[in-house]
Amino acid sequence: MFRIALSFALVAIAAAAEPVVDDSPTRVESTLETGLECIGTLRPKAVGEVKSSRWTLDCAGTDREHADWRAVRDYVAPLGIARIRVQAGWARTEKDPGVYDFAWLDQIVFDAARRGIEVWMELSYGNPAYPGGGGRQLAAGMPSSEEALSAWDRWVGLTAKRYAGVVRDWCVWNEPDLRVGGVTNGPERAAAFAIRTAEIVRREIPDATIAAFALSWANAGFVRPLLAELKARGKTGLFDTIAYHHYKANPDDGYDEVEACRRVVAEYAPNLRLREGEGGTLSEWCAVGALSRLPWTELKQAKYDLRRALGDLGHGDDTSVFHICDLEYRTSGFHDGLVRYGLLKTTGQAEGFRVLKVKKAYYAVQNAVSVFNDALEAEVGKGTSTLSGVARPAVYDWRDRSTGLKVAVFWDAAAMPKEECAAVRAELRMLAEPFAAPVWVDVLTGNAYRLPPERIRREGDFTVYTVPCYDSPAFVADHSLLTLDESWEVRSRRR
Repeated sequence: MFRIALSFALVAIAAAAEPVVDDSPTRVESTLETGLECIGTLRPKAVGEVKSSRWTLDCAGTDREHADWRAVRDYVAPLGIARIRVQAGWARTEKDPGVYDFAWLDQIVFDAARRGIEVWMELSYGNPAYPGGGGRQLAAGMPSSEEALSAWDRWVGLTAKRYAGVVRDWCVWNEPDLRVGGVTNGPERAAAFAIRTAEIVRREIPDATIAAFALSWANAGFVRPLLAELKARGKTGLFDTIAYHHYKANPDDGYDEVEACRRVVAEYAPNLRLREGEGGTLSEWCAVGALSRLPWTELKQAKYDLRRALGDLGHGDDTSVFHICDLEYRTSGFHDGLVRYGLLKTTGQAEGFRVLKVKKAYYAVQNAVSVFNDALEAEVGKGTSTLSGVARPAVYDWRDRSTGLKVAVFWDAAAMPKEECAAVRAELRMLAEPFAAPVWVDVLTGNAYRLPPERIRREGDFTVYTVPCYDSPAFVADHSLLTLDESWEVRSRRR
């Protein structure tokens, strides 16, 4: 009895507690030596202070009770990401045939709207309440019987009608191409299912933005016959995007697969675009889940999430951070256990999914969103900046929309993130005049450093900056584009 009472007490305390988010200049500690003068730290920008329409924060899993929105909702807006991914959960809403309970989903959708956060609603997973209804877990297969498909149609219609005017962004089914336990969904069947679902959503929400599936990876072998079928039926116009998930031990691997998919989309359905719908890694060793059984740490996770997101944006795709919190997989059959993908470290269901701590990755993503938001535009395919001095340079050019000033973000993409922070000297060449007040910014910590004249030279139309570079993103920009906080050490130097 004591243990039960204690658990309820902990849940009550967690529900009542204010979020503890560090906004100090030392919120992320690092051993990185730059040899430069620190002049401040990026100031976090919450939702309402910044428009970040190209970012999505993953809050999925509540449909299968792997997480609880109530436990983490107060930590969402401070990140600055104004869109969350939510899975609608047919089996949780309609536990008994014909009886619908949307209360759990209402709580998320309308609470998010009150906080200024949009919802990307994914219509996913089957319902064992119906014969041939499929399972409620990953890779369980789509509804197959006429009875189940009719029930699916009714639920989709009710869901779309309920959230019309609140939810505009939709997605049909999670990872239909995933093959586990012999359950597969062929492209022809998947196309028919996507069409029937999208037509119902458009009937209720004519201006909806709909993704034709969220694929388990940028799978051109699945996309080609899927789009060929949609095109043959004259239904490509039902959709706006195709989402792909991206899990590689080195977050910079796999863009060749993304570009192969992009070529297929251009061939069959040029009205569609790609979006990265799920990507991230663990903060510690875990036995199950994507990228599991590898020696992850909080530092490696933070570097990974930054490289993943800024790489996606640099290639022109929307990006998604997986996940706001740790997840307790209990109904997936092959993913059982507590997994640590979260920006927040949380307990499992028995303790109300309460927040134990804010991880490094939370602050790192917060830093990235405060700069790489809609105030900047990625120069996709037009970038002219280059980086020398590292084994595998990753460089992406951005432009400030209001001033036209360039921003170049870069890192060493040679391997999966390391535990140490050891920079080498590299040379960044930018096709631009020298900045009036050039700064080098470490996105991981948010620390900004002054670039002295001796590290800057002209080469024709290019400006060359000698900069630190390591396996986590940094960028060079003009000081005028940044909003910085000053630490006590910075202020004391001016006394």
